[in-house]
Amino acid sequence: MHYLEFEKPLAEIEGKAEELRAMGVANEEMDVDKEARALDKKASELLRELYTDLTPWRKCLVARHPDRPHCKDYIEALFTEYTPLAGDRNFADDHAVMGGLARFNDEPVVVIGQEKGSDTKSRIERNFGMARPEGYRKAIRLMDLADRFNIPVITLVDTPGAYPGKGAEERGQSEAIARSTEKCLKIGVPLVSVVIGEGGSGGAVAFATANKLAMLEHSVYSVISPEGCASILWKDAEKMREAAEALRLTAQDLKELGVADRIIREPVGGAQRDREAAIEAVGKAIAGMLDPLRKKDRDALIKQRRDKFLKLGARGLAA
Repeated sequence: MHYLEFEKPLAEIEGKAEELRAMGVANEEMDVDKEARALDKKASELLRELYTDLTPWRKCLVARHPDRPHCKDYIEALFTEYTPLAGDRNFADDHAVMGGLARFNDEPVVVIGQEKGSDTKSRIERNFGMARPEGYRKAIRLMDLADRFNIPVITLVDTPGAYPGKGAEERGQSEAIARSTEKCLKIGVPLVSVVIGEGGSGGAVAFATANKLAMLEHSVYSVISPEGCASILWKDAEKMREAAEALRLTAQDLKELGVADRIIREPVGGAQRDREAAIEAVGKAIAGMLDPLRKKDRDALIKQRRDKFLKLGARGLAA
């Protein structure tokens, strides 16, 4: 198991429990069960204590945890008859963006998401979830398809941000992000979005401009990474903890600000500790957001979505 920086005391306890059990297997005369169970109990208590009140920076670390379920895991577990669509009909197929036709609870949907990859090879192939212009144009193509056939759209957001490389900029990265965001606002079908890990900058907004937005309990959503913010404000990336506090990027902050509509509880220790339970919770949240929207007509859906985003920040201005 991959342990985060603040989980090192937990790693020591769980490591000792594993060593004891290994010794017991190697030497059957040794009775280590009682000691191992005591260590398990101590580890469980410490895990609950560590995750009771995570700081914003620690939430960033959890949101980036390599063992968290990614877009591919959610699609495989929650959707049936998934048929991927490839390419933007212009330049290439961006593997950082997954999308296609599928069934959710036996109803047709279009699902789109950013995939980070789960090992070195897949992370390089997926560009660590950082989409290029062709990825956003693929998403636009899928949303157009959903609009044409009156099929709801579900988006899964997990990206540190859009890819900032020279080639991406030459092919119109900012224009592609803007058009994807515009398409989210224009389609006359239900659009629900879940931030399953990181929601970074315009690269996330281009998928998350939805009728309803849910966030996993330890996910984050912000205009810039804490490291990037610290580099700009203090000229020191090491001040990322202070930046994380100032950005108000946690699910709890964004629910309070009206950006997120609901928070999805994670298993104790984060989604990486019980992937199946986390995926199941996301499925229930999607169903809960999607069902009421199915009853609304095209104009009502578009108006509700636009009104939601026009109202963001109004509370702060009034104050």
